[in-house]
Amino acid sequence: MKAVEIKKGIYWVGVKDWNLREFHGYTTSRGSTYNAYLIVDDKITLIDGVKAPFTDELMRRIASVIDPEKIDVVICNHVEMDHSGALPAVMAKAENAMLYCPLAGERGLKMHYDTTEWKIQTVKTGDTLNIGKHTLSFVQMPMVHWPDSMMTYVADEKLLFPNDGFGQHYACDEMFDDVNFDIVMEEAKKYYGNIVWPYGAQVQKVLEEAAKLDIDMIAPSHGVIWRKHIPEIIEKYKLWSSYGHVADKAVVVYDSMWGSTEKMAQEVAAAWIEKGLKVTLCSLKHSNISDAINDIVEAKYVALGSPTLNSGILPTMGAFLTYLKGLAAKNKVSFCFGSYGWKKDAQSEMQDILTKLGWELPEPIMTINWRPTAEGLRQLHESALKVIKE
Repeated sequence: MKAVEIKKGIYWVGVKDWNLREFHGYTTSRGSTYNAYLIVDDKITLIDGVKAPFTDELMRRIASVIDPEKIDVVICNHVEMDHSGALPAVMAKAENAMLYCPLAGERGLKMHYDTTEWKIQTVKTGDTLNIGKHTLSFVQMPMVHWPDSMMTYVADEKLLFPNDGFGQHYACDEMFDDVNFDIVMEEAKKYYGNIVWPYGAQVQKVLEEAAKLDIDMIAPSHGVIWRKHIPEIIEKYKLWSSYGHVADKAVVVYDSMWGSTEKMAQEVAAAWIEKGLKVTLCSLKHSNISDAINDIVEAKYVALGSPTLNSGILPTMGAFLTYLKGLAAKNKVSFCFGSYGWKKDAQSEMQDILTKLGWELPEPIMTINWRPTAEGLRQLHESALKVIKE
């Protein structure tokens, strides 16, 4: 339970949750971390906390460097409980500590915990705090992804603590992004798509603020610390926050009852491959909705297929579309298809949701009654080809 020094006098004191497999409804097959950081200076400073069940582990890591009672400053960059859950124990131990957070953070903490004995000082963008050799500065980033979210920057160390920004749900032996780069980027994309995607405009503002800072290390609250691939992750955040895409990426998301819609999905994928696209075929029967989102984040083209069940969308597709609507995904070219028996309402319901999202739907819905015939699949193939305008 020892702390890990990431810069001179600055330590990682967080925890690794190797067993986490679900977070906010999305799968975390590689676990996660709850990163907290300790700065040993004239004022001993703790930045962020951990999830409540891991409080003892946090305390033991801090104690490997210094007695937790000696903490003078606590920075709460974000109230969400995976970061703030240990704060009641920290504040009880460090009785003289002052906690710094935005005004929205103070309100949030009071809604979650009994803070009557806490000393709280609110801060805003541009405020600074001298702790000895280091001076901390604060940048609010509301709705990335809660109203209280904030970044903390240490200028002389060129070190940014962005809390959930640039994070990944990824537990591994490594502390930094020097290795396993493809995995780290994949998990960063999945994290962005399932947590941060609705807040593109807010992320763009944060990126503008971050561009003013001299940064050689980004220490987020989940996953590995960035020091080698900072330009790459910032470029990806620019792409994702602007709802950009990779021009040749496409995804076909579907579910099927008796195989008819599955055959249609395979035909759509074949048509798009014929057009030179890199296609991912995603069955909601076998893939979690969060994995489908991960595939969609950078895709330009997205096809959705569902049979009609009674008079509506198959429940798996209904859940996926509800999730997609909440993420407010934008700037996609889409195509809806599916099979039906005596009613064909499912596909029009799907299209209505995509229309409300502002997705482009250049071709009419394609439906096939009961079982696909060779002619029906041929017509579907032709329609799918027409979706691709390039």
